[in-house]
Amino acid sequence: MELKDKKVSFLGDSITEGWGTSDYFYRYDNVLMRRAELEKIYNYGIGGTCFAYHSGSRPSDDPKFDLYFCGRALVMNPDTDLIVVFGGTNDYGHGKDPFGEGEGESHIDTFTGAVNYVMKAVRGVYPGVPCVFMTPMKRFCGGLKNTAGRTLEDYADYIVKAGKKNNIPVLDLYHELGIDPDIKEDFEKYTIDGLHPNDAGHAVIAEKLYEFLVTL
Repeated sequence: MELKDKKVSFLGDSITEGWGTSDYFYRYDNVLMRRAELEKIYNYGIGGTCFAYHSGSRPSDDPKFDLYFCGRALVMNPDTDLIVVFGGTNDYGHGKDPFGEGEGESHIDTFTGAVNYVMKAVRGVYPGVPCVFMTPMKRFCGGLKNTAGRTLEDYADYIVKAGKKNNIPVLDLYHELGIDPDIKEDFEKYTIDGLHPNDAGHAVIAEKLYEFLVTL
């Protein structure tokens, strides 16, 4: 995929919003913009948000947490050449919504249904615009099961599975990024808290995304 002079939209959570960076200049989408000579980026990152709709717990303590991906995917700027969707860590971390067992697109109150919905929505709302997904990266203690009885790897693996089903490329950051906050050195070098990457962590994400996109 040729990236130079392209406009790219980024839909995500706090990592896409830039939490953990010392300045948005170091946020992974901005790093990618310089690396790939993009014309423009649109950042749709909102901290604490999930793919799934919190049907059983709305409103959340923080109203912005209810701005789930399924709704926001429909209202991005259509003047874009590529859409990048990066989420799932809050679906795991909050654990408020059922994981699902591969439910169809109508089940937006489960993680699996919401992922399918977003994949189909971006195809329908932005016809002809390529889209890629990124799985959540590893986080400190992400191997523990949440209240839905799932590990973070379960969420990452389902995004990969759904991408194959919907013919959408998926960058598997969980298995391929090379950062594991359960390792003390990685925790300190690449994150601020074991969850949010710092400037160095964002640089690694940007480079991995660049390398992935140019192969498409």
